[in-house]
Amino acid sequence: MRSKCQAASGKSVHGAEKEFGGTLGAVCITTFLPLTLLSLVCGSRSPDGALLRWPPPLPSPEQLWDPRAPPLLLSWIALHAFLYSLPLGKVCEGIRLRDGTRLKYPVNGFHSLCISGALLVLLLTLDVPVAFLFKLTLPLATCATGVSFALSAYLYVRSFWAPPHALALGGNTGNVLYDFFIGRELNPRIGHFDLKYFCELRPGLIGWVVLNFGVLMQEVELRGSASLAMILVNSFQLLYVADALWNEEAVLTTMDIAHDGFGFMLVFGDLSWVPFAYGLQAAFLVEHPQDLSPPAVAAIVALKGIGYYIFRKSNSQKNQFRRNPAHPSVARLETIATATGKRLLVSGWWGLVRHPNYLGDLLMALAWSLPCEKQKEV
Repeated sequence: MRSKCQAASGKSVHGAEKEFGGTLGAVCITTFLPLTLLSLVCGSRSPDGALLRWPPPLPSPEQLWDPRAPPLLLSWIALHAFLYSLPLGKVCEGIRLRDGTRLKYPVNGFHSLCISGALLVLLLTLDVPVAFLFKLTLPLATCATGVSFALSAYLYVRSFWAPPHALALGGNTGNVLYDFFIGRELNPRIGHFDLKYFCELRPGLIGWVVLNFGVLMQEVELRGSASLAMILVNSFQLLYVADALWNEEAVLTTMDIAHDGFGFMLVFGDLSWVPFAYGLQAAFLVEHPQDLSPPAVAAIVALKGIGYYIFRKSNSQKNQFRRNPAHPSVARLETIATATGKRLLVSGWWGLVRHPNYLGDLLMALAWSLPCEKQKEV
């Protein structure tokens, strides 16, 4: 547990307990998580669709590279950097920092999603073969991994010019490998452009549903139409992304933004893991089409609805409590004090289960995956 003097000064205690297994864990995750991602992408497209096999499926060097991938990925990131900078939506303040200030953030991610959707429609009307995204998934994942390492290195180096109060409490241990992974600087910015906030919900999250749409169009090319299973997966995951961007202001109170440094852990998760691992269901269905019965569809939709309701209601309650504990909707909820002086909810949704928002997440993820399950013949 971090000491109170560390929290007050912003200085790291080099002997503080490290997360994720310490330096060894950080090195292993940094090394093997990119390989795991490539293996998962390959496994989802393999003839047997098996992920738990040895040796794990890994792509050949030829599959990892396509000259179109780097300019496409960098153009996509540049597009969303441009959209981020447009005077759309509102500007909100984050939580109070250790020096007493509050940073300002543009809340216009939903606008970026809508503009991205409009651009996709434009590409379709111009007969651009959007299905090529399916074939470029592995090269794009490779390039995204390279961008993640490069950005993480830049963030680590630039953090040594940041003032002490701008450093994340858990990422300033003095260990190069661990700090590179966790992230030293809390809110790295170039002018008013917040790098962590931008990556959290923009190029990767919106890229996920764009890749999904490319996969859907690949199925249309192969079979003449999109299957019901593919439509369900695309619709469910689009709802998840749209919800996150519609409620973008809530991300300002999350651990990622408020407490965690911006290092390889978050960079790779935002730019590589989310867009390429979260869409495995759609990619699986291209190679392994499934027919869903009406009762199965009804059950899957109901499961998604229940999961989404729990996820949204509990997250909204948590966000409201973090922003204003005196708000009438949360003022009467029971809380307990923590060792750091903060308070935790123990009633409302948090009186039912320990992490209701995670429960909703798990139910929704199950609903995304059930369309990939082969139906038993009666």
